[in-house]
Amino acid sequence: MSAKKDALVNIGGFIVLRSDQWLAKVRELLILSEGFLTYGGMAGRDLEAMSIGLQEGMDEDYLRYRLRTAEYFGENLDQMGIGYVKPAGGHAIYIDAKSVLPDMPVEKYPACALCNALYLEGGIRGVEIGSLMFGKRLPDGTETYHSMELVRLAFPRRMYTQSHFDYALGALANVKANASNIRGVRITKQSQFLRHFTAEFEWA
Repeated sequence: MSAKKDALVNIGGFIVLRSDQWLAKVRELLILSEGFLTYGGMAGRDLEAMSIGLQEGMDEDYLRYRLRTAEYFGENLDQMGIGYVKPAGGHAIYIDAKSVLPDMPVEKYPACALCNALYLEGGIRGVEIGSLMFGKRLPDGTETYHSMELVRLAFPRRMYTQSHFDYALGALANVKANASNIRGVRITKQSQFLRHFTAEFEWA
């Protein structure tokens, strides 16, 4: 679990396992990526914040508000003719980029293009979940693409007000209205693994 989500901590997280065998494997990989268990871990301040955040995150009144916020966002997307994964989630909305950019070919990475357009339009940061994340470049240089091109707009806990969500919806409406002017991208550089985090692009 990432502590930066519902635990509302600056950094860190935890993994919970039932298997001693899995635990041994995780500890081996930890040495390669972070160091020995005795080298540290999360700071005491962050561990305390996590324990409070997890307790607050289970409050039913808060959970009703959080779910209703995502539903509200989805209802407005319905009115705008923008597709998304249904039902609306508890921590994010997953927008169907093809419903906003219907004429953009998948080779130009429409979900990446929508992320760029939202940032340029309103300073809104989203994340691509589509062909960049799940596709790959084959040894012969051809690309494989994913069937879905989604943009995740996550809702950090206790962060945004009603006006923030209305602002984001307005930015989405403007982007959709100017879809024909939005440019796609092409990959100019990518790593062998996890290219989603490190790839470099140019306008297509």
